[in-house]
Amino acid sequence: EVQFVESGGGMVQPGGSLRLSCKASGFTFSNFDMHWVRQAPGKGQEWVSSIFALGHIPKYADSVKGRFAISRDNANNTVYLEMNNLKFEDTALYYCTRGPFGSAIKAPRLPGQEGTQVTVSS
Repeated sequence: EVQFVESGGGMVQPGGSLRLSCKASGFTFSNFDMHWVRQAPGKGQEWVSSIFALGHIPKYADSVKGRFAISRDNANNTVYLEMNNLKFEDTALYYCTRGPFGSAIKAPRLPGQEGTQVTVSS
């Protein structure tokens, strides 16, 4: 069974930093592209960043480019999102998905996948 467990969220002031983690299980992690997606209250899903199995250059949404950095640890089946210079508009529930870019960035959370809440507030 494919599972993702996200952690690392919290409440920070504008300009602050957080490091999110997504621990994956139930599949061969190193074979899959991994993505971070976020959903703000009352809004739809927004793709944030992707990191690819074959080592291609990671991708970032324009809204986070230069502030966020994605990485992966295949030995520990974990994908990370380093978030710096956080802004109010980064407030959202963040979760990870896997698979081909086009479908994965639109994927909802799996049953039982909680995501991790990031709140940027002064």
